[in-house]
Amino acid sequence: MNPSLELSQFDYELPSELIAQSPAAHRVESRLLHLDPDSVLHDRQFIDLVELIRPGDLLVFNNTRVIKARLTGQKESGGKVEVLVERIVDPHNVLAHVRASKSPKPGTRLRLADAFMATVHGRQGELFEIEFPERVLDLLDRHGAIPLPPYITHAADQEDEERYQTIYASEPGAIAAPTAGLHFDEALLQRLADKGIQQAFVTLHVGAGTFQPVRVQKLTEHIMHAERYSVSAETISLVQATRKAGGRVIAVGTTSVRALEAAAAQQRAQALVTHSTMTAGPDVTVDKQSPSGTLTHAAPATIEGDTRLFITPGYTFAWVDALITNFHLPQSTLLMLVSALAGMEPIRRAYTHAVQSRYRFFSYGDAMFIESPQP
Repeated sequence: MNPSLELSQFDYELPSELIAQSPAAHRVESRLLHLDPDSVLHDRQFIDLVELIRPGDLLVFNNTRVIKARLTGQKESGGKVEVLVERIVDPHNVLAHVRASKSPKPGTRLRLADAFMATVHGRQGELFEIEFPERVLDLLDRHGAIPLPPYITHAADQEDEERYQTIYASEPGAIAAPTAGLHFDEALLQRLADKGIQQAFVTLHVGAGTFQPVRVQKLTEHIMHAERYSVSAETISLVQATRKAGGRVIAVGTTSVRALEAAAAQQRAQALVTHSTMTAGPDVTVDKQSPSGTLTHAAPATIEGDTRLFITPGYTFAWVDALITNFHLPQSTLLMLVSALAGMEPIRRAYTHAVQSRYRFFSYGDAMFIESPQP
């Protein structure tokens, strides 16, 4: 990381009326701000992606599914509590944020949704270890609420349950949607496939940390929140084949970027260790077309784990060539990520233009298509 980077470099003024409180009437009807490889801006519609993405490119989507992670209730003593499940540890146990007048101690029992009792067993940092009496997902489906972002002011309703979810969401575990994917419908996906554009999936379960503000001025002092991710062997093979053939890997959302780049770093680390011990065998190669001659395996394996990858300007992308994304909060780690891909000045200019042109911001807002600058 560039040690001179400071939080104030990623600020901008946003009128509150530009924060979208509800989605467009139809998924594909959002606007699209296109930042091309020459850093030139173009005002388009989201459906124009069909013309902007080329045959041979690969779209990578995050297939995480938002769970009904928010529960309200009370302690046995009567005090009100709000529980936001951050991570499902096993079928009956979670790590969760708890809001209460006093933090619950180990052994505290909570009556949630006026329907069931849960027990607090301890803490891991800011998160509480809580045991549910039945399968967590079953209880959340019956009694929980979709945890809308803090900048959306209405309580989650039936429309949110449908629209704050991508149409391809299949792996439950996120408490925030990978919002760039909200713009895609079945018809658009089919049009892209018919054009010869391949599609692949990763899983990254978005946590509440995505909304947490950066509280330090020097970015080198920021500790990134951890999120669980998985990139399948099939997706890794498609990424490598696409890049070898000269196509572009286009991440749909910053969460897809983090999963892909975390997997690339892990694969390279594993290959370097194998290579250094001289036990790699003939299947280990050096990919001359990837940054720094990334070591790869002819038969990649699924890569999964927790990632704290913090992408800031100066980062060298290993697998991602372009990005479809929504607009991000001032001073957020996601704004830093897009600045790393496009450059700080082009992103400042793009956001200034988006505000002046009355684009809609954040989760239910409009989108950007960012192509990497020409070398």
